[in-house]
Parts: sequence; C-alpha cells; structure tokens
Amino acid sequence: MDRDAGPFNPPRAITRLRGTTPVSPMTFPDGHHGWLVTGYSAARTLLADTRFSSRQDLGPLHIPYEIPGMPPVTEPSPQEPGLFISMDPPDHTRLRRMLTGAFTARRMKQLEEHIVDIVERRLEDMVRLTGEVDLVKEFALPVPVLVICEMLGVPFEHRDKFQADTTKFMEKDVVLEEKIAAYVSLTTFLGELVARKRAEPADDLLSDLAGRDDLGLDEVTGVAFLLLLAGYETTTNMLGLGTFALLEHPAQLAELREHPELAPDAVEELLRYCSVADVFYRYATQDIELEGTTIPEGSTVVVSLLAANRDPERFENPDTLDIRRTARGHLSFGHGVHQCLGQQLARIEMRAGFAGLLRRFPDLRLAVPADDVPLRTNMNIYGVHALPVTWTRTAP
Repeated sequence: MDRDAGPFNPPRAITRLRGTTPVSPMTFPDGHHGWLVTGYSAARTLLADTRFSSRQDLGPLHIPYEIPGMPPVTEPSPQEPGLFISMDPPDHTRLRRMLTGAFTARRMKQLEEHIVDIVERRLEDMVRLTGEVDLVKEFALPVPVLVICEMLGVPFEHRDKFQADTTKFMEKDVVLEEKIAAYVSLTTFLGELVARKRAEPADDLLSDLAGRDDLGLDEVTGVAFLLLLAGYETTTNMLGLGTFALLEHPAQLAELREHPELAPDAVEELLRYCSVADVFYRYATQDIELEGTTIPEGSTVVVSLLAANRDPERFENPDTLDIRRTARGHLSFGHGVHQCLGQQLARIEMRAGFAGLLRRFPDLRLAVPADDVPLRTNMNIYGVHALPVTWTRTAP
C-alpha cells in the first residue's frame, strides 16, 4: 500500500473516504462494480459473515483493481488443494480443524521458552557485528523462519531457496508467468518433502499431516505452502516495521525499555498501528446488507484492514502510537473463521523479539535517515526490505 501520509499511515484518500462513506462503491478498470470497506465496524461485521465468501473462484479473476491512494492489485488465481485460506466451510473447517491442536494457546506456551532461546541466540550473533547492520537480514527474518521451519519440519538450510520463491510470489508487479513459476517451484519442493515425510515420518507437523489417510499429498502440500508463507512473512515484517516505528517514536521506545512488562500491550498496539497485511477481499454469495448498504450478490468486496485499524470510531487518536493503549480487538490477524491460526505464535515471537532487542542494544538507532529506509510498497505484505541500524553499547 502506498502510505502517502508516511510509512505507517493509511493513504489520505482512504482516510477521507472512511470518514464519509465507510462502505463505498468502487469501479474496477474493466467496468464491473465492487465495494470498498474502510470502517472498523463494517470490516469486523463483514469478516465474521460467511456469506461473504473467501473462495477465489467465485469472483472475477485476474482483474487489476485500484483503490484510492493505492497501486493496482490483481486478484489471485482459483484455489489450489490445501489452501484453506481461500475456502469456505465446510472445506475450510475440515482442514483447519486438523491444525488447531498444533496452535493452541497451551501448545504455544510450551514453545515459548524455546522461541526465547532462538531469539537470544540470534541476538548473541548480532552482538558480534559492528558498524551498520541490517536488522531484517540479521534478526527479523531468521528468527521466524527458524521457528516455522522447526515446527513444520522444513530443513532450515533450504531457506534461501524457499525465501526467493516466496518473495517472487508476494511481489505485486510481477508478470503472471513469473508468479506461477515461483509457486510451482515452491510447491514442488514442498511436495517432495511431504512425500519423504510420509515414507519416513519425523517429529514435526508436516509428518503428522502426511501420515493422515484422509489427506492427499496435494492437500498436505497446499497446507505446507500456506503455513510456511504465513508462518514467517507477517512476523518478519512486524519485527522490522515495528522496530522502525519504535525508533521513530523515541518516547514510546524509552517507555517500553523502562517498563518491559508493557510488551504484550506494545505488541498489540504495533500490530494495530503497522497493519502489515492491509487488504483482504471477499465475494458476496447473496444480497447482503452491511451497515445500511446492500451489497449485491456476486460483488467483490475489498477490505482495508489498515483503514479499519485507524478508525477513530473504534480507537481514540488512532494515528498515535501508544504502547499503553488497549488495542486488543484490532483486525490485523483478521476476524471470524479465517482469523489467523498462528496469531499466538506470532505474538510470542514479537514479544521475545522486541524485548530482547531493547535489552541487548540500549542505544539501538537507525544508521540512515528515516526517509532512506526501503519500504515494501511493492509487496502484498507491507514492511521494510531492510532496516539499517547501529549501536555503541550492548548489554547481557
């Protein structure tokens, strides 16, 4: 999203639209009509209503659409086996239910100590570095990648390969053939891995799924693709962009450093404030009334989570970063049946990551002017491509 009001704020046109018409009609370049939802209440209601379908094969496909203040986006291809994020109940329910046991709050709590250890090992490696350091390369990316690789059973040594494919797949301005090639390359790699795990299972989530008689290899491969991609993309970009936000708000950073017990609230506020996954879309399966507006059957509905998370009707002074705010209820992990399955895992990684960074590097600061930080405006998940930082002091 082209955040023309600064690296963290919604486009001004989106903000103006939310203030006047939080459920507004829009016209696609090919002439067909759709809807844009920018208000918090309308977005939350829509995401909870399964009459708004997530199936990509119901709406018009591969149609570039434009949202005020944002570059054109192309809707993705029809659903593939196992990609339950683009399915409706009961297909979605069947696959998601198989995974809930691996992501329960209790299971995540058991993993927390190990995740903290992973964070501390990466910080120890960073301490040995000098000069300008890219926080994304050295910390924000490897921590979530290692966590999700261990959980799924994906060899960490193959990270360069699958990261290159996922990066190409997540780019906005890539020709369809290149995007498909990246998807095929990654799913081929994962399909071969799943087949090996069915033959020789290990103690990991993909082995558990591969051993089920009620799942085909193509479905397990699709699930693996989705979990791998979602398992590190959001957290990586939140660690990078969230650190950037704290460095740009030194009073908030100092307060969090002085009061580390605020970390859980700070994570929720950073999730709300940054909103790295900023656009969702749905298709109306029938005529549906939304906040007094009738959405006709067959309509494509685009939801701006960033705009909803900055709605003054829900959050007081929404454009202010306030780590003491009670930001729970934000929509950064979605809402309803598609609410992010791994959200507790992401929260643990972020709490450990931000707390560790602020403790180990008491004078952490940007190594370049803020305007020179490269933003991921060309990607479907927002964030920073790199975050050059430096420090002069370290702590145990």
